[in-house]
Amino acid sequence: MLTFMGFATIAVVLVLLLSNRVGAVVALIGVPVTAAFLLGFGPGEVSAFVGEGIDGVAATTAMFVFAILYFGVMRDAGLFDPVVRRVLRFAGNNPVTIAVATVLLAMAAHLDGAGATTFLITVPAMLPLYDALGMRRLVLAALTGLGAGIMNMVPWGGPTARAATATGIPANDLWAPLIPAQLIGMVTCVAIAYYLGVRERNRLRATPAGPRVPAPVGGTEPPAHGADGQGQEQGPEAAELLRPRLYWVNAALTVATVGVLISGVLPPELVFMLALVVALVLNYPGLKQQTARIDAHARGAILMASTLLAAGVFLGIMEESGMIQAMAESMTGSMPSFLGPGLTLLIGVLAVPMSLLFGPDAYYFAVMPVLTAVGESFGVAPVDVAQASITGQETVGFAISPMTGAFYLLVGLTGVSIGDHIRFLLPWAWLVSLVVFGSAAAMGVVPLWVS
Repeated sequence: MLTFMGFATIAVVLVLLLSNRVGAVVALIGVPVTAAFLLGFGPGEVSAFVGEGIDGVAATTAMFVFAILYFGVMRDAGLFDPVVRRVLRFAGNNPVTIAVATVLLAMAAHLDGAGATTFLITVPAMLPLYDALGMRRLVLAALTGLGAGIMNMVPWGGPTARAATATGIPANDLWAPLIPAQLIGMVTCVAIAYYLGVRERNRLRATPAGPRVPAPVGGTEPPAHGADGQGQEQGPEAAELLRPRLYWVNAALTVATVGVLISGVLPPELVFMLALVVALVLNYPGLKQQTARIDAHARGAILMASTLLAAGVFLGIMEESGMIQAMAESMTGSMPSFLGPGLTLLIGVLAVPMSLLFGPDAYYFAVMPVLTAVGESFGVAPVDVAQASITGQETVGFAISPMTGAFYLLVGLTGVSIGDHIRFLLPWAWLVSLVVFGSAAAMGVVPLWVS
């Protein structure tokens, strides 16, 4: 019953999210809570599940709220305006250059292996450029996710570290043989960025000239509170908020914030809390101005915070109720024996779609050990199972995975709907994963079939 309800719950949530029939909060809370009660869990047990899930996303939620407030204040102060002008001048208003720059920036930002950090660095830097040219935010979200995903294979990234823990194989031993395949995957990501940039350029050329106002999440009307949908003022009001004399101070503060964020000296949520305090005191002294700046960006922050907390409810119920564990055992136990020798091929091909079903902990600590045991009975080495998994499961695939908090951060920062993002990015992420896996197989790192 746990297995059936687990698959049914995820299927219903995915259908609701992909179809945009209800808000993310409704799907992520209503469906799993209903499933838990149908399984016979009492109110006390469901409350405990929810509590565990919310505890797991509380830090991410706090980080997001204060990050969006901080970057909102920096936009108000004009920090990104010179960057937009310089990049647009360098690119010559060329969407192709901007698209390629997006994926390269995401790759560089993800050298620390933290998805949240990558999104918080890349999206605020590139979003004004996309809005200025009228490029779709879906492209920004997709390219940021691809750049971060291909770099998520590094040994200090979450999936490889988890695979190493689950198999007892050093993380560097898992990753080093895959480096050539990863490099090919990086080139593929750049090629996709170039293609999407060309497509955006052609679309914009065919679009009548006019004001470039992006659509809000899940709708077609322009946002009521400025270009970012989070209360950014326009016209004279925006000019009054600019702080050109404090530009280099704000730039230094932002560089320091990102540096501390990457260093890990302080937790991300505290970093942005402190950065916001300094930014408000420096740029907008006084209760009235500071309250106005927070109010201006509170809508977007609260919307995303509610989504993250709802995701905590979903993850908590799925994991604590045992549904994820039951699903993992069912999938591996029902695998036909003739597929055993080709287990790595099966894993490599399905790695990205499986990211829609299993988060990194659930897969690498629950599913993969069972797959490893099954593989060993057919002569498939644990290292091969781990490396086949790393080519896509929660690496390239983590940017489309509703089972991770960083996913909600990405869609929230870019302002795209969950369903649109998954539909747009899934085929590209799957393609990159297949290229990486195919390259690894062609180089003899991961066998496709054991005899």
